[in-house]
Formats: sequence, structure tokens, C-alpha cells
Amino acid sequence: MPPPGGPGGHARAYPGRVLIVACLLFVLAVAVGAVGVAALTGKLSRNRWAGVRTADSLRDDEAFALTNKVAAPSMLGAAVLLAVGGVASLTLPVVGGVIAVIVTVVAAALTAGAGGSIAARVAAATKPAESEGCGSSCGACSLKGMCEPTA
Repeated sequence: MPPPGGPGGHARAYPGRVLIVACLLFVLAVAVGAVGVAALTGKLSRNRWAGVRTADSLRDDEAFALTNKVAAPSMLGAAVLLAVGGVASLTLPVVGGVIAVIVTVVAAALTAGAGGSIAARVAAATKPAESEGCGSSCGACSLKGMCEPTA
């Protein structure tokens, strides 16, 4: 009877790069999931790094919260896909694991991108109407002529 683990009795080491890929996918899944949960609960405030960041969504705090609430389900879906990719990289054979990682990462990016695109359209659609007339730049309608450029 041959020794366990292969010739010479040595157990085959698990490829370290697969473990690194799995850990990276799990960390990304947790990060994207945390942003998704914060956005869904309304606790994601305007910032430089996380959430849907367009000119319309950054207009004010209300627009940012609404935009990211719309995008939150797709962010959570992307987090689940990334976690599935991490599990697949650990459990499938090398070729199957590589294919699964590539497919799940692309699917996660497309899912998050689609949700962000829809959320950006919502932010653009909720843009406040610009007022005609005096506006607020001069302070009063009697000063309207002062605001207009002279020829």
C-alpha cells in the first residue's frame, strides 16, 4: 500500500496562490457588502471612496443617500458573487477554480456597474428644476439687470 499523500509519504501542499486569491475575494466581498449594507440602511455618508459618485449624486446628502439606496441591492449581489468566487477557488480543481474566479469577478463587476448605472440615472432624474427669472445670485429681482452681462 503506497504512503498517504503521494510518493515518498509527503502530503501535497495546497497552492498558496489559490489561497491568496480566495482571501482577496473574501476581503473584497466583505468590503463591497459593508458598503452595500451601509447604503441600504442610509448610513453611507458622502465621501471620497465608497458609493455611487456622480455629479448628480454628490449634489447634496439626500441625492447621495437615494442614489446609493438604489444601487445597494446590486452591491450586495456583487458581494455574494465575490464570496462564491472565493469558495470556488478553494474547492474546485485548478482549471475550474480559475474559470470560476474569472467568471464571478466579471459577473460581480457587471452587477455592481449595472446597479450604479441605474442609480446614476435616478440621481439625474431627481435633479431639482432650475428656476427661471431672478434666481438667488443677486438677491432680488430689482437687481436682475445688474447680473446680466453687458454688451
